[in-house]
Amino acid sequence: MMLRERAEIENQRKRLQRDLEQARKFANERVLGDLLAVADALGRGLAVANADAASLRAGMELTLKELERVMQAHGLSAIEPVGQPFDAERHQAMSLVDAPGQAPNTVVAVLQKGYLLNERLLRPALVTVARAAGA
Repeated sequence: MMLRERAEIENQRKRLQRDLEQARKFANERVLGDLLAVADALGRGLAVANADAASLRAGMELTLKELERVMQAHGLSAIEPVGQPFDAERHQAMSLVDAPGQAPNTVVAVLQKGYLLNERLLRPALVTVARAAGA
C-alpha cells in the first residue's frame, strides 16, 4: 500500500510539473495571437510601399490604433503625464526647463511614453519637468 501511495504522489508531481511547463510555454499565446493583426497590417503597408506618403501615414495610424487596442485589451495603458505633477514612481525626469506659466515640478513634455500593466509600472515615462523659479 505504501508503494502505491508513493507512486501516486510521484505521478501527481509529474503531472503538476508538466502542467506548469505548458502554462509557461503558452502564457503569451493570447497576446501574441492578437498581435498577429498588427503584424498583418504592417505587412499590408509594406506591400504597397510605393503608395503616396498620405496613404502610408493613414495606414500607419490605423496600425498604431490597432496596436493600442490590443495593448489595452491585455491590461497595458499609457501614462499620460503632461500637465501633471512629477511622480518619481511613474516618471523619470530627463531634463528641467524654464516653463513660464507652469507650476514647478510639473511635467511639460514626454520624451518616451511610459506604460502600466494592470496598474503596475512596466516602464516609466521619460519626461521634461518645469524648473522652480530661480532654480
